[in-house]
This record gives sequence, C-alpha cells and structure tokens, in this order.
Amino acid sequence: MSHTDDARDEADASSASSPTADPTAALPHTAGGAPHTPPRGPFRAGDRVQLTGPKGKLTTLSLETAGEYHTHRGVLRHDDVIGQPDGSVIRASTGDEYLALRPLLNDYVMSMPRGAAIVYPKDAAQIVAFADVFPGARVVEAGVGSGALSLFLLRAIGPTGQLQSFERREEFAAIAKGNVGTFLGAVPDNWSVTVGDLVESLPDATEPQSVDRVVLDMLAPWECVDAAADALVPGGLIVCYVATVTQLSRTAEALRDTGRFTDPMPSETLVRTWHVEGLAVRPDHRMVGHTGFLITARRLADGTVLPNLKRRAGKAEFSDEDIEAWTPGAVGERATSDKKLRKVARQSAAQARKVAAAEASSAVDGAAAPSGAVEGER
Repeated sequence: MSHTDDARDEADASSASSPTADPTAALPHTAGGAPHTPPRGPFRAGDRVQLTGPKGKLTTLSLETAGEYHTHRGVLRHDDVIGQPDGSVIRASTGDEYLALRPLLNDYVMSMPRGAAIVYPKDAAQIVAFADVFPGARVVEAGVGSGALSLFLLRAIGPTGQLQSFERREEFAAIAKGNVGTFLGAVPDNWSVTVGDLVESLPDATEPQSVDRVVLDMLAPWECVDAAADALVPGGLIVCYVATVTQLSRTAEALRDTGRFTDPMPSETLVRTWHVEGLAVRPDHRMVGHTGFLITARRLADGTVLPNLKRRAGKAEFSDEDIEAWTPGAVGERATSDKKLRKVARQSAAQARKVAAAEASSAVDGAAAPSGAVEGER
C-alpha cells in the first residue's frame, strides 16, 4: 500500500524541526539492545496514526495533545483520537469519518521523512527472505539511505542479532537514525551506523569470516565484493540491490570473477493488487512494477573451486561509457539538495525525540498509577 506525496508532506509537517549541529546526537537507546515493541492499546500522545479518509486517502501523522489535523473536510482534533482503541472511527468537525489505525512497518517506511530513495517493502521482504536473515544473525548493511531496509533487518535479527550499517553520507545516516528511533521508540543498541566507505571501514569493524549476511544497496556494489567475501563466514550470503540491467550484469560478473561465491541468482519482484467486489474480480489498473533487481550468492569455503556450469553464457564486457550512461545524473534523476537533507534530518530527529518523550511520560504515569488501575497494554 503506497502513500501519496500529500500524505508524506502532511506527515513531515507534523514534526517540529529544531536547528542542531547533530540532530541525532541526543536520541535515546533501548536498554540491552532489545528492539522496542510497537505500542498496543489505546492511542497516546506521541503515537503515529494512519487515517483513512472518506475517499480512501491515507494520511500518517504524529499525535499531539491539543493538536489538530486540518483538511478541506474539516478539522480532526488529536484529542479525539488519543485514548481511543486502535481501529476506531473518528469524526471530523464536519461529521466526516476517518478510520484510525497504527501504521504497519510497510506503511511507515512509505511515509517517513526521506533523504535518499528507500528500499520498497516488497523488495525489503524479498531481501529478508532470500538472504535468510534469522534471529541472532550478524548482518552488515552498506547504503543506509533513509533507514527503511534497516528497520526490516532489525526486526528480522531480533534482540540477539547485530546489524552494522555503513553510509558514506553523514546526512543520510542522521535521517536513518531519526526514522529508526521514531518507529522503534529508541535507537536499538544492537545497531551501529558508521559514516564512511565500506571497503575502508569494514576490516576495522569486523573480524574476518565473522558475518552471516552482507546486504549492499549502492550504485557500484561490485567495488565491495572482495571486502564482503573477507567478512562473510563460509556458507554466508551476500545480496545486492541494484536498479539497472547494467549494474545487474556487472555485479554478477564481479561475483563470479572472485571465485569465492556460488553462481549469482538474480531476480525481480513485481506486485499487483486485485479489485475484488462482488462479481467484479480483476487486477487493479495500477501496480508496483520495477523498483530494482536482487542478486544473491553464497560464500564458498576457502580453497573451494566452483564446478563449471555448462549453461553459462559468454562473459559480459563493459566499457566505462556503458556505466556512465546509467548513473543517476545521466538518466535524469534529481539529486537531493543539502538544504533538503538538513531539513529532513531535523524532522526525523524531532519525531524520534517526541516519541521518546511520550514513552518516558507513559512510564512515569504507569509508575504513579494505583495498583488497581489498568494501564493500556504495551
């Protein structure tokens, strides 16, 4: 389920921004590295809520005491939502009804502040499945972006796993920390974000053959294949997420040329929803088509030579001109300005601090409540 740009703008507008040198420096961490459990029970101030309007439009916002959500269909008071159970219908000032639900993870990543393009839920789900990311896994992620894939990986590895993320741009790392802290209530201690190049930073951050999974989401993953092979345990798995056919082909050849991986398995995921109403059963007119390719391969034991596959085609060849033709600038993608990145970083950090304050306030109220009082289940 995707959100409109209006929904994302409204979600961004709900967060106050405070100019700080490092927006995420003061973000809280969860104790013991255990990821925060999403809230249950009645809505509280600081919770995120997904509103479905009369025409099915989705809007995600953060609840604030005495806050208001203004639309052309009237005003919906936040206080009318706070205290109501998840899945309630709320009336606006004009009488229009809105369905209020806590956003799922896939809803959240589609509406959270962005600095870089996100890995869509359909691809994140395939990465977790194809890479067989399990509870307790030691995972390395390169290319954090806005933190969407990090959230899926953190949920998959659980409190006993370890996620080490690497990001070249400090602004993206700050946005990712803010987004993760907002959804989880705090930045988990079993997640680290290193600002720097993976090839240079990974040898100092991990021991050789100590990582279970490596996930690369970057423009040139073939540059990191050797570093990933050094870090992976025998039988470990690498998965690369690329956008173009040229990147797909070059990454696959790089994996083959190392001689340290099994034959790469490329794939693409297309999702099409259906309209089902009475006798009208048909595919929807719109679908989530191509967003990227996945390439997976497993690490061979040292000294192992992979048998030649008779079905293998001739070796692909590339020129520098081929690669340059598919860079973001060449295909017309607009780069995010530094001013926009700073704004989004402030917004994501402000949201995370707001959620943490609500968590702390709830804990104090719960401790002060009489023994017979019933608190909303967490």
